Amino acid sequence: MTAKTTVTTVACPTCEKPVEWGAQSPFRPFCSERCKLIDLGAWASEEHAIPGEPDLDDVFSGELNH
Repeated sequence: MTAKTTVTTVACPTCEKPVEWGAQSPFRPFCSERCKLIDLGAWASEEHAIPGEPDLDDVFSGELNH
């Protein structure tokens, strides 16, 4: 009997190109190192952010300026 293997495919978060989820895709979920670095740059420049309450450092930093 032949074992049926299912290949999971996801869309690259940067360019939406299909990416097979497995060892053959070392940059998963990204399709390439380029797309991975583009995403990293977006987080570093704060184009991406996780919504939530303001950071306490931001709240209390105003007290230091007085």
